[in-house]
Amino acid sequence: MRIKKAFKYELMPNGADIRKLRQFCGCSRFVYNRALAYNEEQRKIDTDFKFSYAKIAVLLPKWKQEFEWLKSCHSQVLQHSLKDLESAFRNFFRKQADFPKFQKKGLKESFRFPQGCKLEQHNNRIYLPKIGWIRYRNSRDVIGTIKNVTISCKCGKWFVSIQTEYDHIDPIHTGDRVGIDMGIARFATLTNGQFFEAKNSLKTQQAKLVKLQRQLSHKKKFSQNWRKVKQKLSKHHAHIANVRRDYLHKITTQLSKNHAIVCMEDLKITNMSKSAKGNAEQHGKNVKQKSGLNRSILDQSWFEFKRQLDYKLFWNGGQLITVNPKNTSRTCPCCGFISAENRKTQANFNCVECGFEENADLVGATNILRAGLAQLACEVNNTELSATGTRRGELVLTD
Repeated sequence: MRIKKAFKYELMPNGADIRKLRQFCGCSRFVYNRALAYNEEQRKIDTDFKFSYAKIAVLLPKWKQEFEWLKSCHSQVLQHSLKDLESAFRNFFRKQADFPKFQKKGLKESFRFPQGCKLEQHNNRIYLPKIGWIRYRNSRDVIGTIKNVTISCKCGKWFVSIQTEYDHIDPIHTGDRVGIDMGIARFATLTNGQFFEAKNSLKTQQAKLVKLQRQLSHKKKFSQNWRKVKQKLSKHHAHIANVRRDYLHKITTQLSKNHAIVCMEDLKITNMSKSAKGNAEQHGKNVKQKSGLNRSILDQSWFEFKRQLDYKLFWNGGQLITVNPKNTSRTCPCCGFISAENRKTQANFNCVECGFEENADLVGATNILRAGLAQLACEVNNTELSATGTRRGELVLTD
């Protein structure tokens, strides 16, 4: 089967390259905002007007005549900016995102080349149309055929993301089965007794973060000193995110290589991290404590952990199974008795029925593994052969 994969590297542009990259970002942002404004104007005239790339793309030549500086940007970059806006509208109507907003300078600066780029890995450089050759930090080899190239800027650094497509042979995983219980004191506990400590990248860097935020609040907005502190604050936020992301990649890579079947809870992070403030009629309880708990939950980044583990297991021939988290930490693995009294403390599990004692996270991981294997067995038993010989519910991938 054919899969798509992205390779991201840091660019090393010189002064002239940076000016061209910023110019391309500005042109792409201008076309995006111009198309969004045009959509609002048409909606006032005709309420049934629907945005589409085909309707807006014909206006690009007119805009280039009106604004000569748009001609310096690659035409396909501008076209892809309109396609991004079309995708934003599509996600809004599917109720997957908010209504598209106007892009601001300095926030999420990026543009994309759908074709025309060349890569020389042995020379550590990449060719971008109308920009030229730019060197990059080559940390790994690019596999497959290049489909598109995205340039982005974050905290003053430029990055290139190369999406490729290649044939992937389904591997056969020889690892064992494992259940994972997610937590805050322990980030992840496995059924074999192994556990990973919580990194808490935000908590460890919070003192410096508060200091920079206090300095920013004392500066006059948009002044030079304000911009300097703002840049320091952005870099510190990026450092916190990079530490968390690096830790997650190391854990998920290890788990996906060593285990063929991984079972974990299907946690609803949004519901778990809701505020406890309440409303004007009914005030919340333990608001400060719940706020700290929500911050700790979001600092673990459980959803990103699940996302990385899912696609890495797919690449290695494994499978991720998510189970209902209800009563996984309250059920005795020996007698099956369910009670909140079984877990009076956060760390210890003591069954009031049979007296079984064990670490609470290890008990939760054991119950998750059993539930996941039972769920997998039900899926296998319920599959029926169709008229074409394909099992119902089986994913068929074609080239």
